[in-house]
Amino acid sequence: MPNKHGDFVWYELLTSDADAAQEFYGALLGWTFETREDMDYRMVAGSDGGVGGFMPITDEMKANGAQPAWLGYIAVDDVDASAAAIKDAGGAVHMEPWDIEGVGRMAFVADPQGAMFYIMNGSSDEKSGAFADTDPKVGHCAWNELATADQSGAVDFYTDKFGWEQKEEMDMGPMGTYQFFHHGPGMIGAVMTKPDEMPMSAWTYYFRVADIDTAVETITSKGGQITLEPTEIPGGEFQLNGVDPQGAHFAVIGKRSA
Repeated sequence: MPNKHGDFVWYELLTSDADAAQEFYGALLGWTFETREDMDYRMVAGSDGGVGGFMPITDEMKANGAQPAWLGYIAVDDVDASAAAIKDAGGAVHMEPWDIEGVGRMAFVADPQGAMFYIMNGSSDEKSGAFADTDPKVGHCAWNELATADQSGAVDFYTDKFGWEQKEEMDMGPMGTYQFFHHGPGMIGAVMTKPDEMPMSAWTYYFRVADIDTAVETITSKGGQITLEPTEIPGGEFQLNGVDPQGAHFAVIGKRSA
């Protein structure tokens, strides 16, 4: 696994309708898709290679409370040791480590505040470019944002378990501070205190679009909802948050060309 411990390496959508989700995100992000031969799993590619996959929610998953959602994968050197360490730190292991032939070993976990994600040791010799950590790439993840019930606890957890560094922070007034995570060549994301109306701690992944206004038109015309209108962020780009037609929350970031 050429990615280092603590890298974001994959993004996965759990959805109630994979065909409809493919149509929506394909139009929004310019993704191309390839279905695995052994299962209904849609492999997603952006402008520079693989980004993630779509997994239909099965009846069993639905019975256990699964809902449409985006989940991220974080690379680890040892899945079993990391899962044990997460549990010891007050987190949870929802699915114990397992292997997928040709893919790698993984586990489905949650941090001590309940935000869920996967940990993975991949079997590929190629470095994942799912998260564009150096150059902006359309269709790839550009930012990883954690909204949590315990901001200081979350900082301690992720810096300790994944080798991230928390450096700069930004004052957001009544919303508190926005603390930035660094890992490797630059910032990979940030952590903030979740709003009261947000039911639980969760990660939000921001995917890059070529034009933010075109993204607005696509989201609304394809049956999605915009929950936060385009907002300018440092650097002159814009972000927006939305909900796809199946109910999964997502976010995009991009420039305004007009």
